[in-house]
Amino acid sequence: MNEKMNQRKKVSFVLAICTIGLVSYFLLNFQSHNEQNFAFAQSSSIAIITITNDDGLLSGMEYSITPDPFKMTGTLSVKDNSSLDSEREIDGIIVISGAKYGNYVIKQTKAPSGYILDKISKTVEVENSSTSVTFTNNSESSLAEKSSIQNITYTAKFVCGSVFGDEGPLRHGHYDTDISMFNKQNFPIKILWNVVVNDGTSSNAIIKNLDSETSTGIVCKQLRELLDLGNNNEKIVEGFVIIRIQLDSILETAESKVLRNISENEINLLDVQVFYTANALPTLPHEVIVDKISFYIIQDESGKIPKEVIRKPLDVSIPSQLNEISNTESRIKDILAEKYDLSGTDLEKIVLRIKDVSIGVGSLIDDHAISLHVVKPHASS
Repeated sequence: MNEKMNQRKKVSFVLAICTIGLVSYFLLNFQSHNEQNFAFAQSSSIAIITITNDDGLLSGMEYSITPDPFKMTGTLSVKDNSSLDSEREIDGIIVISGAKYGNYVIKQTKAPSGYILDKISKTVEVENSSTSVTFTNNSESSLAEKSSIQNITYTAKFVCGSVFGDEGPLRHGHYDTDISMFNKQNFPIKILWNVVVNDGTSSNAIIKNLDSETSTGIVCKQLRELLDLGNNNEKIVEGFVIIRIQLDSILETAESKVLRNISENEINLLDVQVFYTANALPTLPHEVIVDKISFYIIQDESGKIPKEVIRKPLDVSIPSQLNEISNTESRIKDILAEKYDLSGTDLEKIVLRIKDVSIGVGSLIDDHAISLHVVKPHASS
């Protein structure tokens, strides 16, 4: 502990000396320019500081600066303690003197053995003063100790198909599931997904590559095909879709090597949402043709129909099919039989008179429900 504190004090002292030197250099350079009245562009210096994850200075780094701070075109490559380094006697600090005013992109291009490259480029501006930028490099051993997360898993429930009886917790109707995945990272991600059926087996894993900021989905049709059920909507299928991200597979791309150091707070790499729909009707809502029939009940010898409706104008709407031949009086009697509990013998004692039949358009009642669920990830080693 004392040794680490002494090392941090040493780094702070070196950084302070470096800052004072940069300011002094700027003042002398500015005074020299004023006295000699040079016509070329003003210049200053860029300091690149490299530290480790435990705040120690790290030597042997190489960087690229774009554009070249001397030519203002192309790219300049610099190395710690090289001839371009004005502070070559200090390990871990590179000072480029005489950089022209402007904006520069600095990128770490090489790290010493045993350290992970800092892949985040940084932009600095040189204007009226010197500037500095700091890069941090983690050692491979420290990262191996810090992170043990190897897999990130999303588990999405699905329900596909139709229920016709009351034998289960789901009411009769048709059920559908849509699982959507969005890669919200700026690098591609490889996912593996498979299906686990309730009280059944698991499917083989399917590999899917998701480019940066792109999305994909899994619907019931795909699940039925994977389970070799065809397009059979008559059978209800329930279970889970397991979506897995293996960090080792992500590391195949250079852009994502930083994920070796992923933490519990950073595991939500994807946006996974599940959209559920349910419809209790045998068919989806649609427009239907209906016959509106006006009629009278002239006589009722069964005595089961209330007297107040006898010889009164009545009407009823009945669904109709195109090119269908039907007996209008029989259809009305069927409705009366259901409403007043009439037998076949009772119906023979009833006399009807049809006044008018008209055609209209109606729609089925929509007994439809939807819901949305956001799936949270789980990490495992």
